[in-house]
Amino acid sequence: MNGPPVANKKKPRTPAPPRAQGPQQRRAQQPRVDDLGMRHRAILYGVALAGIVGLAVAVLLVALGGGGKTNDAAVARAMTAAGCTFKTVKAYVPPGQSTHVNSLTSNNHWNTDPPSNGQHYPEWDVWGFWTQAQNPRKVVHNEEHGGVILWWGSQVPPSTVAKLHDFYNQQSTGVLGTPYPSLGSKVAITAWTGNPNDYQRGGYYGFGHIGICSSYTPKVETAFTAFRDTYRGKGPEGIPLCDDEAGDTPQQSSC
Repeated sequence: MNGPPVANKKKPRTPAPPRAQGPQQRRAQQPRVDDLGMRHRAILYGVALAGIVGLAVAVLLVALGGGGKTNDAAVARAMTAAGCTFKTVKAYVPPGQSTHVNSLTSNNHWNTDPPSNGQHYPEWDVWGFWTQAQNPRKVVHNEEHGGVILWWGSQVPPSTVAKLHDFYNQQSTGVLGTPYPSLGSKVAITAWTGNPNDYQRGGYYGFGHIGICSSYTPKVETAFTAFRDTYRGKGPEGIPLCDDEAGDTPQQSSC
């Protein structure tokens, strides 16, 4: 007869010592999908804002860079596309002489025709659109003040003069129009630009700009617009445009 079952006796085991644990590191929380979307949009907005700021800076540099090579090149392209000639020259005053010449009949040493820079009468011409030829010795002084000058020859038909007058009316501040008989059947546009901080120092007088066209077509108007918008108000003396309003005289200005 079998007796009661015998218990299985085992030797007691010594518990293992606890393992040393270093400081627990919290598992980095994974960004949620909506957080990723917000970050993505923020990056895109930042890039877009940077682009807008960059464009604004570029536009400002163009606006302030009258007489610079970049602007000259843009005006030259517009003039060439319109079938006109264009050049920028270093403004010239004979060494040892003044920019002012107290004579309305003197033979000034101009390096473009019509003049775009150089010696001139101490008083400038009244700002406006003239149907009678004005003395260029005065008109050059208007250029020194930042004026853009429209010139046309004695053979230019009245219909073209009317179109030039319309162009003048688009922006009369800092613009003057006058016949210039020796141009014949051609029209021209000129301006004088420069850095006022350096003007008349060390032989620096800025730059003259001139475009001459055989007629006045829509393409020429586009070229004249580029010229005007690039050089108007950037004369070497730094005169503000409020001094160049239509009707302003040496004795009375709009400033």
